[in-house]
Amino acid sequence: QVQLVESGGGLVQAGGSLRLACAASGMIFRFNAMGWYRQAPGKQRELVAAITNGGRINYVDSVKGRFTISRDNAKSTVYLQMNSLKPEDTAVYYCNTNPSVLDYWGQGTQVTVSS
Repeated sequence: QVQLVESGGGLVQAGGSLRLACAASGMIFRFNAMGWYRQAPGKQRELVAAITNGGRINYVDSVKGRFTISRDNAKSTVYLQMNSLKPEDTAVYYCNTNPSVLDYWGQGTQVTVSS
């Protein structure tokens, strides 16, 4: 079965950086568009960055210029480089295909940005 395992979260001060990684197994990774999603307390989960199997990239406006999504098909891994972090970026971050598949959600990784 498909398994997506996120890592790299943590506690960082505002203005700092983190790099998230999501390792995929059980799928032909290179065929899938992937996305990074986040869910803050009391809010709906949102797609923040997406990359197609051909490398086309899109970001939600709130992270443009600060976050960079990338993928390594040889490692079946998708990354999210997050710079200039803000307290409002605090959330649990998940990866999934884009569009997402219900059964693919993993545990996510917590990102907490202190002011």
